[in-house]
Amino acid sequence: MDLILALLFSFAMLLFSIIKGYFIAYPLLLSLGLFTVVLMRRGFPLKALMVMGFASSQKSFAVLSILLLIGAVTAIWIAAGTVPALVYYGIQLLNPQYFILSAFILTSLVSMLLGTSFGTVGTIGIALMIVAKEGNINLHLTSGAIIAGAYLGDRCSPMSSSANLVASLTGTKLYKNIRNMLMTAWLPLMASILLYWLFSINNPVQINAENLISKIPIFFTLSFWALLPALVILVLAILKIDVRISLLLSVVAGVAIGVLLQNYSLLQLLKVALLGFNLESKTDLDIILTGGGIVSMVRVTVVVLLSTTLAGIIAGTRTLAVVDSLLKKASSRSHLFFITTLVSLASAAFGCTQTIAIIMTQQLVKEKYEQERLNNYQLATDIENTAVVLAPLIPWNIAGLVPANILMTDSGYIPYAFYLYLIPLFHWMLLKLAKSRGVKLF
Repeated sequence: MDLILALLFSFAMLLFSIIKGYFIAYPLLLSLGLFTVVLMRRGFPLKALMVMGFASSQKSFAVLSILLLIGAVTAIWIAAGTVPALVYYGIQLLNPQYFILSAFILTSLVSMLLGTSFGTVGTIGIALMIVAKEGNINLHLTSGAIIAGAYLGDRCSPMSSSANLVASLTGTKLYKNIRNMLMTAWLPLMASILLYWLFSINNPVQINAENLISKIPIFFTLSFWALLPALVILVLAILKIDVRISLLLSVVAGVAIGVLLQNYSLLQLLKVALLGFNLESKTDLDIILTGGGIVSMVRVTVVVLLSTTLAGIIAGTRTLAVVDSLLKKASSRSHLFFITTLVSLASAAFGCTQTIAIIMTQQLVKEKYEQERLNNYQLATDIENTAVVLAPLIPWNIAGLVPANILMTDSGYIPYAFYLYLIPLFHWMLLKLAKSRGVKLF
């Protein structure tokens, strides 16, 4: 009973912090203390709990440096004109007849480059919503397409913090995971494109973004060279170069472009890399072209450390024994994936963040995958196809709540975020089909 109360109280604290906008590390820290006290009363030594928590948090150490680098890259890309160029040229590629489809494809491409759903939504996403509002189009449909596209890259970009976290937790290679993710993504991606095409036909829009587009060249020099930092990431990803090296080289390229093309000083760019980018002049672009920086990712690293510690203690003490009993019923690969989907949904609902959903799902199901002789790449793929894409479908999870707030909409986007729920649905169907034909997948 005490554990149930601890779980409920922790959930209430997490949900309260999300609603009020408080830093989620505070309720996580309180939850960690609460569970430690309850488990000690149940006979677990403090030292043993600390060992469990530390052993689990160690798995996240490898990804922390990547998170900090991603913060620096995001800020430098804005200062170098890379993100402004993507917005500027991207908006001009929109087809008024197929606006919804164009919005999905454009955000998908930008998210693959940026590797962050929040960054994608906060840049090209806002620009697209401005166009949608002026064109008097269904905003829930538009935001659904934008958020779905934003999570395409969040799921499988080399710059994605969630992709790097999954690779770190499962002890797998990032680029091999990305290959597996792309293999499981093409069918739901094609289905999503078809659905957005059908909706586009019935929702044409008169695009009027001249005011937005005209302001970007005032503050940034736009040319091919502004896209160089993004091209560095693309080329090195194709060559399967370590993501840390790729990010560092992209920062170097961005700094060079920032100095030579945008006329920033080296000192200014170092400050931007550390604290994030902000336009000196107040304009409508402020909400689009701002943010990033190493400091912005420090909060994320704290959340990751606390989440992995808490998840390690919960898993190590078998606190959620009901999950073990549920997993024991898994009689096939497809059945195990279905249960993993349920676990990830519960983790996303309870944890209120995508990070906690990923970590708790991995901790709770990994033993069953080992028992079934499924390798870590299969586990990584299943986590990417569940926890990563389902978290944004929980209305109070910050994976969906923050993008919705940025786009000034509400949970009405969820039915239109087709790609997010077609990923697990199609993967489950393929596993069922593979079983019936005696074929092994991934």
